[in-house]
Amino acid sequence: MAQKKQHNTPRRRRFTRHQRLDAARSWLPTYDGDHVARAYRRRYGVDWPTAFRELELLGVELDPGYQERVRASVRGQAAARKHRRQEQAALAENLLADCQDADFAYIAGYTSWGLPYGITWAEMAALELESGAVESPDSSDPAEPGRARSGASSADQH
Repeated sequence: MAQKKQHNTPRRRRFTRHQRLDAARSWLPTYDGDHVARAYRRRYGVDWPTAFRELELLGVELDPGYQERVRASVRGQAAARKHRRQEQAALAENLLADCQDADFAYIAGYTSWGLPYGITWAEMAALELESGAVESPDSSDPAEPGRARSGASSADQH
C-alpha cells in the first residue's frame, strides 16, 4: 500500500474558505495584536482582498482608509514588478543584439580586419531542420527565419 505524501505546508494554509472561516472564529478572540488583517493574511496564506472580505464576513470592522492604502500599495508593487520584468527583458534583448545582425544568427568574434564570423541565419536554419526544430510560421524564407536580407551576403565579404 502506498504511503500518503507528506505536506510541507501547514494545514491552516491549505484550508478552503469555509474551513478558514470556521478556524478564524476561534482564532480571532485569542488574537491580541493591532493588525488583524495582516495577521489573518499571514496565518491563513491569503491575499489582501481575500483577507479583507473574509474578516468582514466574520464581523470584524476594518478602516476603509486602511483598506484603500493597502490596495494602492499592492497596485504599486504589481506595477513595480511589471516595470522590472520589462527592464530585464530589454536588457536581455540588448545583450542578444550585440551577438546578432542581419547576416549572422550568432557572432562568435571578429577577424583582425574587423569582419564578423560565426553562424549565419542559413546555417542556423539548417541546424534547426536537422535537429527537428519547428520553423516560425511568419518566416517565408527558410534560409533566414524572421530576418530581412541586407546587401551582400557573408560569403561575399570574405
